[in-house]
Amino acid sequence: MKKIYIYGASGHGLVVADIAKACGYDDIVLIDDGLEGYPSLEEIEDTEIPLAFGIGKNTTRKMLFQKVKERGFEITTLIHPSAVISPSALIGAGTVVMPHVVINAHSKIGKGVILNSGSIIEHENRIGDFVHISPNRALAGNVTVHACT
Repeated sequence: MKKIYIYGASGHGLVVADIAKACGYDDIVLIDDGLEGYPSLEEIEDTEIPLAFGIGKNTTRKMLFQKVKERGFEITTLIHPSAVISPSALIGAGTVVMPHVVINAHSKIGKGVILNSGSIIEHENRIGDFVHISPNRALAGNVTVHACT
């Protein structure tokens, strides 16, 4: 059994859970501090299980990333198997790369980023922490998107 926690159980979290399945996880536990029927972060004791983020709002994801990190969880990155990633690209912890994303040479993706379905990140881009690139958006080469503040 390959287990993962997904923090966030609403629509975006469900999509991230599907990506986790495509990545080979077969024991997926959705965590949500505000939705009935799901455990809260405080109820989770095993911090060695990888945790991915299923939270769409950048500022909330940023705040909870720090909370999760302070608790000692293993923050993981999920990359859908259909994504095409250059070997020279760097991808930060807690980032989710959705289906059919392309990340080209020497691009650097920050932590906690969402690269939504079909987005294209061309060569030498810099995507800051906790950014969300919308579905089917293309960034030309040498583009910088600053971190969520």
